[in-house]
Parts: sequence; C-alpha cells; structure tokens
Amino acid sequence: MATRFALIIEPTASDDSRSDFSATFKQVDASAPALSVGELSTQRGDGIFESIGVVDSHPQEVAAHLERFVRSAEICDLPVPNVAQWRQAIDAAAALCGPGEWVVKTILSRGVEHGPTPTAWVTAADAADFSRPRREGIAVVTLDRGFDLNAPARAPWLLLGAKTLSYAVNMASLREAHKRGADDAIFVSSDGFVLEAPTASVILRIGDVFVTPEPTGGILHGTTQLSAFAWFEGQGYTTAYRDVRVSELATADAAWLVSSVRLAAPVRRIDEVEVSLDHELTDALNAYLLSPRD
Repeated sequence: MATRFALIIEPTASDDSRSDFSATFKQVDASAPALSVGELSTQRGDGIFESIGVVDSHPQEVAAHLERFVRSAEICDLPVPNVAQWRQAIDAAAALCGPGEWVVKTILSRGVEHGPTPTAWVTAADAADFSRPRREGIAVVTLDRGFDLNAPARAPWLLLGAKTLSYAVNMASLREAHKRGADDAIFVSSDGFVLEAPTASVILRIGDVFVTPEPTGGILHGTTQLSAFAWFEGQGYTTAYRDVRVSELATADAAWLVSSVRLAAPVRRIDEVEVSLDHELTDALNAYLLSPRD
C-alpha cells in the first residue's frame, strides 16, 4: 500500500467559518521528505488518525470518520479539528484517486517538539486487494489486551477510546497472530470480554441478532460497523450493542471483522473453533459497503 499523494494542511480554528479552505492545503511529493526530525508523531506517536476507504474517487463514511477524529482529538487534548476544513481536504485527496479502491488517511499530531502549532496532513494510497479474505474468510486468534473492561473509566489517561498513532501494540498483536498461523486477532479483556480487532470491529451473529461489543471507552466505535448495522436493520434483522463474553465466540452462528478498507471479512476460525461462513450474506453486505456512502 504505497502512498501516492499527500497534502500538508495548515490547521485552522474549529470556529473558522470560511467556505473555501483550499489555500490551506499544499500538495507535496509523497516520496520526498516532508516532516521535521522533531515531529512528535514520529518521535512519540503523539497524534491521531483516521483511515477512510475511497471507492472510485468517492470517500466513504466521511461524517462518521470526522466525528471520531474530533473525539480522538478531545481525548488527547489536541486542538479540535475544523470539520469543514478536513472535509475539504479529504475531498481534495479523494479527487486525486483513480478508479477502484483507495485509502485516504487524515493525520493530526502535536507537531514539532516545543513548536507552536500541530502538524496536519492527508495521504492517499492504493488499497490492498482484499478480495480473497472477503471471499474465503479469515482465521483469528484471541489475545489478551491486558486490561479489564472497566479500565478506560478508571484510567482515562490510557487514551483507550482514541484512534492514536501509537499502533505498536496493534502491529505486534498482528505479528503474534501470524506466528500462531492466523490472519488476524480479536482482543479480549483480562476479565473475559470481547473487545475489538487490532484494526477492525467485531460483529457476531447469535441466532437472528447481530451483536457487537458495547463501544465504551476501550473500544473504538467502528464507522464500518455502523454502516453494517444500518444495512442489517434495513434487511429486517435485529442488531444489538452489549458486553460480549469470550465464551460466546465459540457458539456464534457467524462472525465478521469489519473495517473501512478491508470491509467485511467473514471469520472462518476463532482459535481452534470452526465458524460457519455465510457467503451470500457477506457478498451482499460487501456490495453495500462498496456503494457510495457519506
């Protein structure tokens, strides 16, 4: 997934109500140096981001992504992003994308150490080919996230509800999953509840109800999960947010990991337990997720 385009953004105040922010964007060579060596995003992972799927130049679920982007900034005590400015930047980056599937990333860091302002930029890259996991499914393992379900409320300084640039643990968990012969992982709390995947939300079908873990402070509220639930409800199904015990993974009638770029990947095995695949439902869901959605 090589970055093809990049826009550096001059952040404006959240109450800046101008109608055109194009003068605050600067397109740069994505392969050339663009950040200072004192940049805190690279030194400390001190910043936030969103990954937005783009299909045929149309950015998907932008409103939900920007809502979460703002929430992450508030949790991390970063300047609140100007939603109108970032929306225009996303549209500008998406316009540079060609046909097919792409990913646009919005990134806001605390800036240069001891500097006066944050650093902000948007990138656009070709998305990887996820047709095989969407079709054949994925194997996952459960991994202990190392905290109990009440930790986010007890220790908000852990920033568990923010989508931060500090992704070392997420990437390490994927490497561990691969070492165990799996494609991905599902994080579980130390007191026995399902959380989320390193880069995706978890949806289970239990009987006729589609369930996802309650998006409390320790779980990001997935934008694609929201779209999937809206589609399920439109098909006449029941959806539910609730605490999900790890033991329920073994008895689920079906399971998916859903995310903005891979979309809905059906789970065929959880640890050593085989899970049924519903190809027809998955294909229909992914067709919806590939359709233009704001």
